[in-house]
Amino acid sequence: MQPAPVSIYPSQTEPMSIAVTPPVLVSEKDWVVTLVLAVVLGFLGIDRFYAGSIGLGVLKLLTSGGLGLWWLIDIILLATGNYRDGNGHTIATK
Repeated sequence: MQPAPVSIYPSQTEPMSIAVTPPVLVSEKDWVVTLVLAVVLGFLGIDRFYAGSIGLGVLKLLTSGGLGLWWLIDIILLATGNYRDGNGHTIATK
């Protein structure tokens, strides 16, 4: 009995997987304006209203910025480029 042949090519029975990175959609909102609003009036949710996240803005307003914690997290998200607007687009420096 002979051993099965070894191929250096992918098997036809197994699907090939290719990693595809989705494009990053950048918001039209200004990063500097959002940052200033987040720092100065972030505890009132004004930055979320500006970004188009009305529901999150209302929650942030009612909780005083999540007792300051949510306010701080939003500033960190803005500084690291991970803050998203109401459409899910990243608000980043241009």
